Amino acid sequence: MLPVFLAALAALIPITNPVAALAAFAGMTTGMPAASVHRQAWRTGIYVGGILIVFAVVGTLLLSFLGIGLPALQVAGGLVVMHSGFGMLSAKAPLSAVERHGVAARTDVSFSPMALPLIAGPGAIGVVIALSARHPALLERLGVILACVVIAVATSLVLRYGTSLVDKMGATVIGALTRVMGFLILAIGVEIGMHGLLAFLHP
Repeated sequence: MLPVFLAALAALIPITNPVAALAAFAGMTTGMPAASVHRQAWRTGIYVGGILIVFAVVGTLLLSFLGIGLPALQVAGGLVVMHSGFGMLSAKAPLSAVERHGVAARTDVSFSPMALPLIAGPGAIGVVIALSARHPALLERLGVILACVVIAVATSLVLRYGTSLVDKMGATVIGALTRVMGFLILAIGVEIGMHGLLAFLHP
């Protein structure tokens, strides 16, 4: 269980990237009461954990129902993860103008867009399903689930206690961290895609 847990954690940390999501969370909760911001931080972590755990548990069943093989999922997931990495390297805004306008009218952003799609997005979901399919044993699956729980707790803590630090860190530091994480995500996407291609070529 421990090797699977560590592998899942290493894959999920740069993809979910709560630190990069912190700037978006701080911007979307500007002007809200502190108690509301804190509640939304905890809720975001709960939603992130719930989304990832659900796909860790039923993801392989979903693949079987749809007739999708693991190599196809790995290639598709790798492309999604690489796209996310490219987006972070180019310092593109996490939300479009239309999405930001819609967020401005909301009082709770914890589920959407924070948990889904900013943190527990398609890349993270694809990685969780792929890991669960590659490690079907009960203890191995528990390792993946435990990694999802750790990511959820880390997300809540970063958003809860890091929001007030965003202004002190400044946009330059946040941008630098985002680009570093984007490069790591790009590398992870390449590795996931290569696993799928090798499975196609050597079934």
